[in-house]
Amino acid sequence: MTPAILLAEAKKSAEVTDWGARIGWLVGLALFIALVYWLMREGWKWRGTLQGDLPALPTAPELPGEARLTMSGRYHGSTTAGQWLDRIVAHGLGTRSRAELTLTDAGLEVERPGAADFFVPTAALRGARLDKGIAGKVLTEGGLLVVTWAHGDRLIDSGFRSDRAAEHTEWVDTLNQMINDTEGAR
Repeated sequence: MTPAILLAEAKKSAEVTDWGARIGWLVGLALFIALVYWLMREGWKWRGTLQGDLPALPTAPELPGEARLTMSGRYHGSTTAGQWLDRIVAHGLGTRSRAELTLTDAGLEVERPGAADFFVPTAALRGARLDKGIAGKVLTEGGLLVVTWAHGDRLIDSGFRSDRAAEHTEWVDTLNQMINDTEGAR
């Protein structure tokens, strides 16, 4: 045989895929992702335990009165007032969901399909403003309606975004006027 033919016979292509190593890496990655998910869930539950002193959320009265304003949109969560990253998870306040807001003379009713509804009495309202973020959600400047209210011994900021963002200014004006009227009556 000629030397060129011998060289061609001796060449062997390298194995393209080491399936054992690839499967090992995929299993390891899946276990790592499961561990991170489990740790996040435990952190969420721990935060709820730490906030266990928060009283139960009030429910809307039987006859809340005539609606001043209504809004449909999203509830983005609640935080400790002034601390936009300190999410409150107790009583389902950390659960993002669709929301239907109704403002009456009795207060602010928040109906959330798939999550716990709650009611903020007029006397508990402390302020409303437009903001750009709350824990877990950052929007453009003024894209979020933030309502500050008292519950137990805490001040809470709750963030909402209307399906029609032009409504936010009317909500801020009406809420703040209601709060001023309530404080003036005291």
